Amino acid sequence: MKKNILFLVAVVFFTGCAQKAYHTEVYNVPGIKEGTKKPYSVNGKMYYPMNKVPVGWTQTGIASWYGPNFHGRYTSNGEVYNMYAYTAAHKTLPMNTIVKVTNLRNNKSVIVRINDRGPFVKGRIIDLSYAAGKKIGLDVTGTAPVKITVIKFKGKNYVSGYMLQVGAFMNKNGAWKVAKKYQKLGYNTAVIKRNMLYKVYITGFKTYQEAKKFKLSHGINGFIVGE
Repeated sequence: MKKNILFLVAVVFFTGCAQKAYHTEVYNVPGIKEGTKKPYSVNGKMYYPMNKVPVGWTQTGIASWYGPNFHGRYTSNGEVYNMYAYTAAHKTLPMNTIVKVTNLRNNKSVIVRINDRGPFVKGRIIDLSYAAGKKIGLDVTGTAPVKITVIKFKGKNYVSGYMLQVGAFMNKNGAWKVAKKYQKLGYNTAVIKRNMLYKVYITGFKTYQEAKKFKLSHGINGFIVGE
């Protein structure tokens, strides 16, 4: 496979959602990322990826999920798709943007990283990985109305509500090691640098009481911070 060639793979059918849905792979040779910033066409319609997006940017629409049929394939930014990772496909958001996706039917939320393009179905705004979709109930309903909120872009963070701090490290790698441990347990996490320390948080609590109840019921050592 020659380098510096951008491949546009035809839209393909997948059965990850309860309703019929289409997804596409628009990707570079692994390691080449610039192509994901260029305009591209799917089914005769042009899409223009954003170069930047403000923290706090929101969008509402329908979310779906994709899983086994794409597990192990390349995503748009050259990564190998892992249906158990917390990632998502969006038509125009910059790659590696971190977004919070809230299911407007049940108010459940999940934090994901954009690493793919799609979904190319009218009305749908984001395709979540299987793990992320399951977190907010899409494994049952297939699709759902959601609100997307950009919470991190190029190092700028936005966290609303309350968080449970579970660690503080001088070394960023140590902080991420702990964060990933909690992610594997199904929790939304964030690593934020404050006062020369990399602090690890479990996020997504709307009230202080909700965070406190979670802390006590799970026997987690840490303290609550937030608004």
